[in-house]
Amino acid sequence: MNDLLAFAIDAHGGLDRWNMFTRLKAEVSIDGAIWHVKQQPGVLKDKVLEIDTHKQLLTITPFPAPGQRSVFVPGRMSLETLDGEVLDSRDDPEAAYAGHVQETPWDTFHVTYFASEALWTYLTSPFLYTYRGFESEEIEPWHENGEEWRRLKVTFPAHIHSHTKTQITHFGPDGLMRRHDYTVDILGGASGANYVSDYREFQGIKMPTKRRIYAYDENMQKVPEPLLVSLDFGQLTFS
Repeated sequence: MNDLLAFAIDAHGGLDRWNMFTRLKAEVSIDGAIWHVKQQPGVLKDKVLEIDTHKQLLTITPFPAPGQRSVFVPGRMSLETLDGEVLDSRDDPEAAYAGHVQETPWDTFHVTYFASEALWTYLTSPFLYTYRGFESEEIEPWHENGEEWRRLKVTFPAHIHSHTKTQITHFGPDGLMRRHDYTVDILGGASGANYVSDYREFQGIKMPTKRRIYAYDENMQKVPEPLLVSLDFGQLTFS
């Protein structure tokens, strides 16, 4: 583990504490311009997420209707009753974005795959970067909001489904995340500058409760309008 990653992990509560848990339940409300462009406004407001913190598994409840949930694992999305009866499913959900342009409407599986692969990464960072197959290196710092942010370039292994293979996370002087940069393969390489704030401590782990995602330009500067995605988290419970 390089010095920056070790510093960040310690600031977030430490790897020993993180490894005490295998599950996380999170209240979240999600909005932003992307859901309107894709003709799915309000579809992810007031949801409950449950994840496995060490392998890719994420559920969204209630979704898409009361008494139902979506289930994400690599290579498959399914819609189930709360008792586990499979109502519908899509294998290789990434392939369903082929040929899309910005205005292409999304269906239920488009929505839940995009949200699920993103949210699993967000909710496990930065601890995720210590997992098998991840590679990371500190790159030149970034200056924003009157601070110097140390930056970690992270290469994801093939078995982890995320926005793209190489991503960059910025950490403030306190070791907490400030910004997370990536492009999104299933959106044709669209850029994302994911601003992280409003940290709270949950069972010894420090977690951000607010994320605001914008595009960035060729100089890596935030494009302030539109706000692409907003995420507001409520209670987070580890087990």
